[in-house]
Amino acid sequence: MSQDSAGSPPATTASMNSTDGTFARTDAHTTRGAYVTGGAEFNRDTNYIEDRITRDGRPGDSGEPGWPVEAGRYRLIAARACPWANRTVIVRRLLGLEEAISLGQPGPTHDVRSWTFDLDPGGVDPVLGIERIQSAYLRRFPGYPRGITVPAIVDVPSGEVVTNNFPQITLDFATEWTQFHRPGAPDLYPVHLRQEIDAVNKRVFTEVNNGVYRCGFAGSQEAYNSAYTRLWTALDWLEERLAVQRYLVGDTITEADVRLFTTLARFDAVYHGHFKCNRQKLSELPALWGYARDLFQTPGFGDTIDFVQIKQHYYIVHEDINPTRIVPQGPDLAGWLEPHGRESLGGRPFGDGTPPGPVRAGEGVSPGHGADTASESAF
Repeated sequence: MSQDSAGSPPATTASMNSTDGTFARTDAHTTRGAYVTGGAEFNRDTNYIEDRITRDGRPGDSGEPGWPVEAGRYRLIAARACPWANRTVIVRRLLGLEEAISLGQPGPTHDVRSWTFDLDPGGVDPVLGIERIQSAYLRRFPGYPRGITVPAIVDVPSGEVVTNNFPQITLDFATEWTQFHRPGAPDLYPVHLRQEIDAVNKRVFTEVNNGVYRCGFAGSQEAYNSAYTRLWTALDWLEERLAVQRYLVGDTITEADVRLFTTLARFDAVYHGHFKCNRQKLSELPALWGYARDLFQTPGFGDTIDFVQIKQHYYIVHEDINPTRIVPQGPDLAGWLEPHGRESLGGRPFGDGTPPGPVRAGEGVSPGHGADTASESAF
């Protein structure tokens, strides 16, 4: 099974070895990876490193090592282009964990080995001192056989990867790191709503977050047709649900909204055309488009979205889908800042809490890369 590249190179032997047995690259971002298996439905490899960082550093249920919550000890590696990594950046910002957990951001593309720190001076992460996240995986697991994915959390003192289990990372940020939450941090995983959040998240993951990849990486017309039908059945369900309530679960922003948002933010720019999810654009779905704009204009969401890096990633890395590697100019992004009118449905974005403050220095989206007619006051 292969991983999607928005998170990792393909999880095949090419993740560790290129086709000619060397790691030589003919340009800055040679991928030489394939994401489509002829005739087959896309199946995501969800076997992640399941270690957790917890308040008491307890071992995992299956014997995984325990890692204690400790401010300044861990570094979150999260590429802006990747929707799974984007979730962790949003939650870290909403909860105010910037001082407790540092952030490293690889560039938008990767080769068959792993994501690289192209955007840092000298192409080296300034805290970990490595050129690619692969080094942290191999330091802990020599010969690591799976995809080298982001997001990943690295133990800074040892330089070893701790976990890349992205669904659990954000839940643990919300529930295990509470002593380091900012004053006014929202409750993204409230106890009384967890059962409903989990149910919604399960359907959103299988049918929408992963559903766009099943369309894009389908290996046959039959596999694509099935994936397309499943995706749009779920999007129609969400359109109906969000026509009568402002947020996915309850009357405040929760983990469920974060997980859906990062797919919606990429829909018109990438998934509609590149992944052939083209029954309608997001901007043609009134409830979902209003909901996405509402979140985009909420501090902590839109200020993490880099549309340029998102497009560069998908259109450059997926050479078997887009062999020319031409990155499209569109779509027009101005609509993201238009009034959404969702306030009429009620709801309180942060519940009894408050919005996060300004983006931390050095972590903002580059000028020209966001919904670019956006002024700083929009966030």
